[in-house]
Amino acid sequence: MQFTPEHEQIRDTVRKFVANEINPHTREWEKAGIFPAHQLFKKMGDLGLLGIKYPTEFGGMGLDFSYSMVMAEALGDCNVGGVPMAIGVQTDMCTPALARFGSDELRREFLAPSIAGDLVGCIGVSEVTGGSDVAALKTTAKKDGGDYVINGSKMWITNGMQADWCCLLANTSEGPVHSNKSLIMVPLDAPGVTRQKIEKIGMHSSDTAQLFFDNVRVPQRNLIGQEGAGFMFQMLQFQEERLYGAASSLQSLDNLIDQTIEYTRQRHTFGQPLLNNQVVHFRLAELRTEVEALRALTYRAVEAYVAGKDVTKLASMAKLKAGRLSREVADSCLQYWGGMGFTADNPISQAYRDSRLISIGGGADEIMLGIICKLEGTLPGKKR
Repeated sequence: MQFTPEHEQIRDTVRKFVANEINPHTREWEKAGIFPAHQLFKKMGDLGLLGIKYPTEFGGMGLDFSYSMVMAEALGDCNVGGVPMAIGVQTDMCTPALARFGSDELRREFLAPSIAGDLVGCIGVSEVTGGSDVAALKTTAKKDGGDYVINGSKMWITNGMQADWCCLLANTSEGPVHSNKSLIMVPLDAPGVTRQKIEKIGMHSSDTAQLFFDNVRVPQRNLIGQEGAGFMFQMLQFQEERLYGAASSLQSLDNLIDQTIEYTRQRHTFGQPLLNNQVVHFRLAELRTEVEALRALTYRAVEAYVAGKDVTKLASMAKLKAGRLSREVADSCLQYWGGMGFTADNPISQAYRDSRLISIGGGADEIMLGIICKLEGTLPGKKR
């Protein structure tokens, strides 16, 4: 991938923002179990960082996805996982379908203020009975007069306690499960919406909620695109979500390896630096090679996506590898930190807790493997 001066300018801006506005506060946010999304997103909106790939007429920069990938990678300098994940929800998970298929009226009402950082969004897909199995969701949106009346609940909703709106996937008819769903923009201050915070083993600074919808009314004009196309729209949104997840892990993984090299160089055992042991420096070299391989795969997928190609397989591969490699790097590095790696405020243990989610959210590893096998023609009864 060839980076322009504009790519490098965005990278530099994001890294400075992380150093000045995020990392000094993460310990406080982790203890609180939440970060001030409205305050932080407004600062990002003022810098133009929440709409890099979105149309200029709605406040975006009008650039292609490669520039968003550069931002995602630079956010890897965050010393916690929860904040960059929450930012990614705003920029690459709950807004792509709205920007691409939403009416101008909807984009003025929801997209423009979200790009400006005045509103916080979330994506409502997963449910208690259907996480990675999107087709199994039960939430309904039934027409009544000029409204949709929504009933059901959504689970594992990042930004859910603070979000102003939700891009909700719901069943709008009784037809086949892949063509009976629609994406609907739901203001979360609407009567009938309630929220419950979910406690997690990691990603503490990112608030996560279960959302409940009890006869919630929204105008039918809040439909994104056409009715029944929601499943397809959400599959398209997943591609950007998965590419964001892979890209945002790269710098973080490099940082973990860098920190471990420095620690094992300073830490002496049996009269020599721990790093001098071949088993240690060989393993770190191997891990660095794996990160570079993931970087090459991610860059290739992004280049293809920008060129308008179907990157379902490449994005699934990158997301699969990012989740598994994040677990491998965090676990291997933690071992070399010994007892220090098992303390709660250690950067390696932080990554160990936070990175476990990558193999679950946005489609579990097994879902990625199923997609890859389907496209490879290796599922039973399937041919390419």
